[in-house]
Amino acid sequence: MTLEALSDTRVVVVNGARQVGKSTLAGLIAARTDNARQLYLDDPGVLAAAQDDPVSFVRHDGLMLIDEIQRAPQLLLPIKRQVDRDPRPGSYLLTGSARLLDLRDLPDALPGRTETVELWPLSQGEIDKAPDGFVDQVFAHGVDVTMQPCPLHKRDYVDRALRGGYPEAVRRDPGRRRTRFFDSYITDLITRDVRQISEIERPAEMRRLLSVIAARMGGLAVVQSIAGDVGLPRVTLSRYLDLLELIFVIKRIPAWSSNLTRRAISTPKLIITDSGLGGRLIGMSPERAKDVTAPVGPLLENFVIGEVARQLTWTTEPVQLFHYRDRDQVEVDIVLEHASGEVIGIEVKAAETVRGDDFRGLRHLAGRLGARFRAGFVIYTGEQVLPFGDRMRALPMASLWMLGS
Repeated sequence: MTLEALSDTRVVVVNGARQVGKSTLAGLIAARTDNARQLYLDDPGVLAAAQDDPVSFVRHDGLMLIDEIQRAPQLLLPIKRQVDRDPRPGSYLLTGSARLLDLRDLPDALPGRTETVELWPLSQGEIDKAPDGFVDQVFAHGVDVTMQPCPLHKRDYVDRALRGGYPEAVRRDPGRRRTRFFDSYITDLITRDVRQISEIERPAEMRRLLSVIAARMGGLAVVQSIAGDVGLPRVTLSRYLDLLELIFVIKRIPAWSSNLTRRAISTPKLIITDSGLGGRLIGMSPERAKDVTAPVGPLLENFVIGEVARQLTWTTEPVQLFHYRDRDQVEVDIVLEHASGEVIGIEVKAAETVRGDDFRGLRHLAGRLGARFRAGFVIYTGEQVLPFGDRMRALPMASLWMLGS
């Protein structure tokens, strides 16, 4: 995707969280490109040169890779001037651990000149070398998707959710070493990543906020309620949430509504972009997850939403991700809306069995949307594809990465 973008776009920005492989990907591309120059702003000398003379810094005849561009946002206007003078594609490859072009204090530097590639932690398909084609498949085939019975069970899915998708965490053995990775990651987020883009008054409050969000993952982002739990003013909390989303720690899933269902509420959902990080923030472990009272339901919902969100960065279908809830407490965990207006609804269940009542929210949407409702799925931790009436199916959780070709 990045190579394709460089073939016809002047500036390509690879955005994503720390430790997801942005620098590695960009470095591999630069190494394969003739006359490419690689500049890494985590080197103090390189950063000082960028800050001292940004205009000269960005001059180059070939591809220029600038890693961690958020460290020197003053480079953006010189890059704009350079690509306006020389509009050839593939001039700059920028990486950043923040949604750099969304930062409020930056000039509107590069409109119409960039393409952004968003890099998430590894998906299950990337880890398993599986197709990862769920979204395209369900829009193409509706409930007629097929797969073999899956040998995975609830405990396997919990283990996967707690592993997460950061390459370093995936490589490490479960237990103390993986836990150390997540603990260091959280510390670096607060002491380095957040402070690169904004001053925060009390770092301890940011750490507490992360724990509160993790305890609510998959729940509604009710600002007043979260502010009360953390002890922050609403204005400060809103700013902190914006910062965490800018550095890819959380994602707000917008509420879906339609003129056909006016009782829908408009509050977004919050997920932690990596379920392994979320699990560590709430103190969940594979051993604790064996307790029947352990809150694995929200963890698995967060895991599933994250897998679907990852796929939307490469799917061939123009699809947007929402959730649905109305004032009567009817809800659907995931609503996928195609540009054509077709809708797929998805409910997530941590159980290994499915009941007809699990389809209540999906049937509610189907009844109101009519032909626009393509299909409804309950994603569960059991083994088989099961029919539950017109346009309704239960699918094993592994269908998220096993469907496709």
